Amino acid sequence: ASIIAETAEPREIMHFALLFGYGADLIVPYGALASIAGICRGFDGARLGDFTHAEKNYIKGLNKALLKIMSKMGTSTLRSYRGAQIFEAVGLGDAVIEKCFRGTVSRISGAGFAELEAEALFHYRSALEADAKCGDTPSPADYLLYGDGQYRWRKNGERHAWNPDTIHLLQWAAKTGDYQKFKQFSALADKLNRSPHVIRGLLDFVAPGSAADAPAAAVSIDEVESTEAIMRRFTTGAMSFGSISKEAHEAIAAAMNSIKGRSNSGEGGENPDRYAPRPDGTWTRSAIKQVASGRFGVTSEYLANAVELQIKIAQGAKPGEGGQLPGHKVDVQIAKTRHATPGVTLISPPPHHDIYSIEDLAELIFDLKNANPEARISVKLVAETGVGTVAAGVAKAHADNILISGYDGGTGASPQSSIRHAGIPWELGLSETHQVLMRNGLRGRVRLQTDGQLKTGRDIVIAGMLGAEEFGFGTSTLIVLGCVMMRKCHENTCPMGVATQDPELRRYFTGKSEHLINFFRFLAQEVREIMASLGFRKFDELVGRADLLVPRAIAPDGISLALAKAAGLDLSRILHRAEGPEYIPGGRDVYCTQSQIHKIDTILDRQLIEKCRASLDNKTPTALKSPVRNTDRAVGAMLSWEVSKRFGGQGLPENFITVDFTGFAGQSFGAFLAKGITFRLAGDANDYLGKGLSGGRIAVAPPPGSSFKSSENIIVGNTVLYGATSGELYAAGVAGERFCVRNSGAVAVVEGAGDHAAEYMTGGRLVVLGQVGRNFAAGMSGGIAYVLDVNGNFDYFLNKGMVELSGLDNEEDENFVRDCVKKHIYWTDSAYAKDILANWEERKRLFIKVLPVEYKRALQEMKLAELDRKLYEIREREEIEVKS
Repeated sequence: ASIIAETAEPREIMHFALLFGYGADLIVPYGALASIAGICRGFDGARLGDFTHAEKNYIKGLNKALLKIMSKMGTSTLRSYRGAQIFEAVGLGDAVIEKCFRGTVSRISGAGFAELEAEALFHYRSALEADAKCGDTPSPADYLLYGDGQYRWRKNGERHAWNPDTIHLLQWAAKTGDYQKFKQFSALADKLNRSPHVIRGLLDFVAPGSAADAPAAAVSIDEVESTEAIMRRFTTGAMSFGSISKEAHEAIAAAMNSIKGRSNSGEGGENPDRYAPRPDGTWTRSAIKQVASGRFGVTSEYLANAVELQIKIAQGAKPGEGGQLPGHKVDVQIAKTRHATPGVTLISPPPHHDIYSIEDLAELIFDLKNANPEARISVKLVAETGVGTVAAGVAKAHADNILISGYDGGTGASPQSSIRHAGIPWELGLSETHQVLMRNGLRGRVRLQTDGQLKTGRDIVIAGMLGAEEFGFGTSTLIVLGCVMMRKCHENTCPMGVATQDPELRRYFTGKSEHLINFFRFLAQEVREIMASLGFRKFDELVGRADLLVPRAIAPDGISLALAKAAGLDLSRILHRAEGPEYIPGGRDVYCTQSQIHKIDTILDRQLIEKCRASLDNKTPTALKSPVRNTDRAVGAMLSWEVSKRFGGQGLPENFITVDFTGFAGQSFGAFLAKGITFRLAGDANDYLGKGLSGGRIAVAPPPGSSFKSSENIIVGNTVLYGATSGELYAAGVAGERFCVRNSGAVAVVEGAGDHAAEYMTGGRLVVLGQVGRNFAAGMSGGIAYVLDVNGNFDYFLNKGMVELSGLDNEEDENFVRDCVKKHIYWTDSAYAKDILANWEERKRLFIKVLPVEYKRALQEMKLAELDRKLYEIREREEIEVKS
């Protein structure tokens, strides 16, 4: 039987997602549609729009939003999503769960039927009162649904932690360096938290001496570790250059370097000019470099200039979703930094194409540790049910740091449904992760970090007691720099010059790194005061001491619905103090006490580096030969690190270091290969070949004497050239799935490819001399692909969503493809390519050019701009000649 939900209540996307997720086949949202009809009728009978058109737009918006939610959950059809119950309840009582949502996780219990009834009656009576005020002849305006301040602050709406009062106090304190004004801010913020507003607002500290193994009494603040020591535990959120302005991004980095904390580059790359300190001592390098989806400026040089490399598997405000930078925010400088094209939208798609399992994650951690052996490797996870189990796998995969990100916070450009309904509070995810790591004896191997609307010293101490050692700040840092929460981040119209690339608006940016330094110093000082009052001298002593927190007694007052619902919460699971196994060395450690063993001391690159000392130290060309086995992983990554830290992004002259390999290469062969290094492989290679290729050259061909046809046999694995930014690849054979996924600058020639080739490409060139698999060019927003349509059926395998097709209809395209075939022959000696070249006049007609529509528009605009520039120069010269 089909279930049809005919109801006036659903209006937002989450309402529809919930109804479908719990089994509805059809939804009739007559209340929302009636409101739209009222809007169209307008005020005082003035018609404002066509209802049919408005209704169509509303349903279109719902459809797009539902598809977005389904895609981030890896669900392709509504049939699969319907009834799947992929939700976790926060604050819903056990009786309600058992009766209505059996199987849904609800870890802290909460509101029961009586509280839900009271809330429903409250809204009903409010509606009756409003109806009574309308009289006998209500106007259409009386039937509109007014926002109650859920998404942005309204004077009489829902409480917001960031409101005009808290924003004003914090900015005043940070700009003037007034600690007493900061104390006013923190007192107000903590009061809002306890209203109740967040889970930590329901917790209190126990009195000194009232818990086992706890300090017996308060101590003098002079005995507590220094402000500087505590500030080293602070990081900033992953806000990329592009999402925020150059001035804001650099102010954050300068402040964090000054206090020896760590700022996060975000996934937008970083201008190499920032890697070295300026003459005045200011250093705007981001210590944490985010890798995210392995592109957007992720080069060997970028990785080499990091203290920490962060793998973003999830985003706090948008778990599972990819970020998106609208094309109008991608100016010339951002495009250069991200290895993209000006004006073309940049999308980080939901799935991470190089991480399908803990084993894949372990490989990426290994790759990055090779790409910068001196950096610690961090993995960002989102707070959700089961995150502790995932974190245990991450610890076993040798991550040095795990970040548990809460649902709140994040960019103002997030979809509204994500801001409120994606992910769960960090208190739940952090406590679960700490407890699971403790029980498995893994806690001493990793640092644990959390973020999500941390504002005060109290927030930090509670997070520490739940298991965190380090703390991230995102929204608060932007507010200190001038943000007023306009939620215009995606529109490029930020009036404060914080989240915009518009040069005119950026002139209004008034933030300074000194303001941030004041903020973090105030935070650290408040942490010290709380530590002193609890009797702790070292922050490490309170990490994991959840037993020093107790639920705050809440007495429902019969008036506040929030208090009534909060009274039923059970926080015992959060406050459980986990014990580690004694039989595991370090198993009972409550915070990180030991370094991970990354197993990079005896890898093949160590031998290559020693043999290339002359090239590295004296710039002498080197040619080597070496066998390679499938247990040799990430070959070339550490060698590239040596090149990048010496010579930067310019690398070495072409073919300066050449290595001829024989055998079967393991995963990530040639990962992040730097400019000037050429790898030739006689054999075949596993997955992730050329991951993050950074200017180097890779050629793979069958061993000499092979009798099989190269064009009919796979020679390289899946996800080849993942996130490559520059360089060349020639493969005399067929590639596996997802070839050139997220390529943003490399040139590749291959004799065939599996499914999903050219997926999410933003730049570079791809020449396929044979058959391709399904879904070719899905999400391709940049770059150009040329495919030899040998069977005449390429159209069937193409994803036509973002591209258009043509032939080699101009001399430029023909010359480029023919040159690529010639180079392919030179580097691989491919008999198949030789045959194509020998019959060029016939074969060139079979080539199909795949060009993204948006990329084509951007290229045309760039050409017109170049013509305008040349015409301007010609006119200037003519005017000078006339005058002379």
